[in-house]
Amino acid sequence: MVQPDEEEEEEDYMSMVFVDTPANPQHETSLQRAARKRREGEARSRIKSKAEREAEAEAAREAALSTALPSSNKGFKMMAKFGFKQGDSLGKSEDARKEPVQVNIKEDRGGIGLESEKKRKFKETMAQAAKEAKRIKATEGDYREERKQEAKNKKDERDLDNAQRIAERLAEQEFEEKNPGQTYQVPLKDINVLWRGRTQRRLEKEQDRQKQRELHNTLSSRLSTSANDEEQDDDSKIALGRDLAPFYTSLEDDDLEVGSDLMIFEALPAADRLQKVTIFLREKYHYCFWCGHRYTDITMDGCPGVTEEEHD
Repeated sequence: MVQPDEEEEEEDYMSMVFVDTPANPQHETSLQRAARKRREGEARSRIKSKAEREAEAEAAREAALSTALPSSNKGFKMMAKFGFKQGDSLGKSEDARKEPVQVNIKEDRGGIGLESEKKRKFKETMAQAAKEAKRIKATEGDYREERKQEAKNKKDERDLDNAQRIAERLAEQEFEEKNPGQTYQVPLKDINVLWRGRTQRRLEKEQDRQKQRELHNTLSSRLSTSANDEEQDDDSKIALGRDLAPFYTSLEDDDLEVGSDLMIFEALPAADRLQKVTIFLREKYHYCFWCGHRYTDITMDGCPGVTEEEHD
C-alpha cells in the first residue's frame, strides 16, 4: 500500500509551460514549396513602377552618402598615409568641408542654365500678373465709381423734376391768391427759368397729342366723304365746308421759343440745378424740399439744414 507522502504530486495546470510553435516548419511539403517558388517567381518577374525604382535609387544613394568609408577601402588607406583620420576634414584648413557635397539629381533633359532661365521667366510672369491685377482692380474701382455717379445723376434728375413741380404748383397758388377767379396763364418766356424747361416739355407733349387728334379727325372726315368728293368740284367743296385746308393748322405756327437763359440753365449739372431750385423754394416760399414741409417764416425753425446730407 502506497503511503500518502509517497503519492505522486499531481501536476498543476496553472504552471504548465507551452512551447511556441515554430514560425517556419522544419519540413516543407511539396505544396508549400510550390507555393513559395510561385511567390518568389512572381516577385522577380513583376516590373517595378517608375516611382518604386526612383525610391529605391534614392534610398541607395542616401545610404551610400551617409555611410563613412571603411578602413579596408583602398581610397581610405591612401588618405590615411597622408595623415587623414576618420571624421577629420580634407586639406590643411580645419574649417574645410567634412561632409561630402550634396548631390542634386537632374531629372529632365534641359540644359544646365535652363532652370535659372525658367526662374527668370517665372518672376517676369508673376510681376506681369501682379501688374495686370493692379490694373484690373483700378479699372473695377473706376467702373464702380462711374456706376455710382450714374446712379447719383439719375436720382438728382428725379429730385429736380419733383422740386420743379413743387415750385410750379406754389407759383400757381400764389397767382390765384393774388388774382381770385383768374386762371393761371403766363407766357412761356415769362415763367421762371428754374422750372420753365419742365413747363416747355409738358406743352410740347400736349401739342403732339393735339396734332395727333386733329390728324385722326381730319382723316376720318375725309375718308367718310371721299366718295362724294370725287364727284364735286372745288367750289362745291368750299360751299359744303370741305375746303382744301391742310392738316392740324391750329398749332403749326405756335412755336415754343427757347430763351438763352434757359439754355444756360439746362446746361448745368442736375445737382447744381437742383440746388438752385431748392434754395429758391426756401427763400421764396419758406419750403424745404428735403423736409417736404412749408414753414411759416424765413427762420424755418426745425429744419436741419439746406442740403440732403444734413437731413440724414
